[in-house]
Parts: sequence; structure tokens; C-alpha cells
Amino acid sequence: MNKLMLCAALCVLASPALAAPESGRFSLSVLGGADKPLSGDVHGGAIAAVPDLGPLNPALAGVDAELRIQSRDHDEIFGTATSVGLELGYGLSDRGEVFLQARETSAGDGRVRVGAAFVPALNTELDVFGRFSGYDAYTWEVGYRHFFGDTGKVRPFVAARLGATETDVITATFEIPDAAITIPNAPFYDKGWAVSGGLDAGVLFPFTKRFSMTFTAGLNYIGDLSDDDSAIAGLGLATINDTGSRVSMPVTLTGRWDF
Repeated sequence: MNKLMLCAALCVLASPALAAPESGRFSLSVLGGADKPLSGDVHGGAIAAVPDLGPLNPALAGVDAELRIQSRDHDEIFGTATSVGLELGYGLSDRGEVFLQARETSAGDGRVRVGAAFVPALNTELDVFGRFSGYDAYTWEVGYRHFFGDTGKVRPFVAARLGATETDVITATFEIPDAAITIPNAPFYDKGWAVSGGLDAGVLFPFTKRFSMTFTAGLNYIGDLSDDDSAIAGLGLATINDTGSRVSMPVTLTGRWDF
């Protein structure tokens, strides 16, 4: 097996007429991979007094509490997302190309402890949990990619992208199990657009005159999301969703056809 892999690698390195960027030539790519959050909060922290828990649970009428919400980031709530997309490229030379890229990034629901409710009457804190609906983002970006090395061989490259990302609606269900309190499906983020961009570095592996594959890692940035305070403002938590920006590390594998 090792000998077979070595022979294949040598063939790729030695073949002179393999896929590569070329002035005036288009390319179409299909990409997929993982997107690991590095920083950015889904919600911030806040301390808010609730003078009467009765509207949330009639059995607790007249009982006051203090909500102590802590910030939680994208990794804690959603974890690593999956990403798929398409790219159309246009060669400027054998070393440079411009491209238009469309991607979908998605992650499933996430449930975490978001803080506590301090109840003076009991002199204790009760855990507060939040379940957030899935993360779905749709990105359109233009960029430039620069290749190093000789045409027809394995070639490293760097790229820069800039565009916009539309993130779908995100709702949150808040629970205080020990107080039998649930706020279901509270609007948290509206569907909306934010500026996005990134930097990439990778390697192109040509296999035939028209087909190649690339392995890429990089950094992505998406700006703050469009907050919806309609359900949480009454609890004094209107500021916790004045955020939503995301910095992540995408790792992708791409199949590319030059034509």
C-alpha cells in the first residue's frame, strides 16, 4: 500500500499536463468540510431582577429572583459545524484567479446551562438552561487566490474572501427545572445579513488535465446577528443578544474541474 501511494504521488509530481489555473479559463468546484468556532458569543451575560415569578409559574406568585446569566460562545452551544458549497473561478494567469463562492454552514440544536436564578426566599441559586435552535448560515463571497510553484505540480496557495452571510432565525427555550419554569421557543435572532470574509491557505493536487483536488484551512469571520428582544426584554435581558459574531476555522476538501 505504501509503495502504491508513493507511486501515485510521484506520478502527480511528474506529470506535465495536469489541471492548473490558466488565463481566461473557468473552473467549477464542489467543497465540503468542517467549521470549528474559535471565538464569538451566541449571547452575552447580564444580571436582572425579576420582582415576581408568578407570570412564569403561578405557584411562585409573589416570589422574587435575580437572573444571573453568563455569556456562552458558539463552540459551547453549537460546536463544530458542517459546511458545503460551490465555487466558480476565473483564471487571470497561471498563478492567480478570482472566484465567487457560495456556502451553507449548519449545526444542530444546542442545550447548555446559561446561568442561574438566585431566589432570596430560599437563599439558593437554581440552574437556568437554554436550548437554541440550529445554526444555519448562507454565505456569498468573492475572492482572489494566488498559487505558488510550477504549473502541473502540487501547488500551495493563499486566498482572501469578502462578502455577506445570511443567518437563519434562531430561537431559544429557557428552563429553570427546579422552579418548573419554561419559556418555550423565544425569538432570539431574526433572519438577517452580516458582513463576512476570510483568509485561506491550502494545497492543490492535480490528477488529470481537467480535475484536481484541494485541501484548505483558514479563518472565517461573520459579523453580529440581528437580535430579536421581543420575548426577553421583559425579563431585563434585552442586551444579551446584542452580539452573535463568529470567528471560526474552516477545514475543507474540494473537487475542482477546469474547463
